[in-house]
Amino acid sequence: MKIKRLGPIILTLTIFGLGVTLAYQKLKPTLKERKRLPVYNPVDINPALVDPSVQNVYKQHRVGDFKLIDQMGNTVTPENFKGKIYVTDFFFTTCGTICPKMTKQMVRVYDEFKDNPEVMILSHTVTPEIDSVEVLRAYAENLGVKDDSKWIFVTGDKKQIYNLARKVYFAATTEGDGGANDFVHTENFVLVDKEKRLRGFYDGTSKDDVDRLIDDIYTLLDEYKTENNEE
Repeated sequence: MKIKRLGPIILTLTIFGLGVTLAYQKLKPTLKERKRLPVYNPVDINPALVDPSVQNVYKQHRVGDFKLIDQMGNTVTPENFKGKIYVTDFFFTTCGTICPKMTKQMVRVYDEFKDNPEVMILSHTVTPEIDSVEVLRAYAENLGVKDDSKWIFVTGDKKQIYNLARKVYFAATTEGDGGANDFVHTENFVLVDKEKRLRGFYDGTSKDDVDRLIDDIYTLLDEYKTENNEE
């Protein structure tokens, strides 16, 4: 009789267990259900960061063409970042204020994703007249950057670099023409996706904000993983 009574009990426990499993599966987020990062156009960004010439652009903002020189003396264009997620910033090697803090945090990003071929870093010097190819190479080597195709430091035409900071990445709040007396000094890191769209802005001097950046990069990688699985 005891054995016979176990049947209904086992059946009840099995049904209960199945119900809990199904409920958990409904609550557990899939890649599709995880947060998606916003896509930023100029109208979505603090006007203080947006050059007046593009403040009314509300869609299809992309990182356009550029041509700069990296720490190895190679030409760098958007083609270098084709199919890549990248983080970009603006610094200078002789900076003694915010740049060391920014560099320390960017090293964290580099270390986190150094083995992931989908993620890159692009750092622009804002003093190209000082930061030559040789200076940037020594700077990168001093940071322990072994893969010059993973973290690219660029120099080149000052007006072009300043235009990128103000009208493309919206990393700087100051206005100027990129002339001899113009100067950009910004702590902002910007996250760019594979379509060259802006997906996030971060304070590069803040560990907490760079923690958020690292988390957002993983979110963006998941987003592409989901899209690829749907194809």
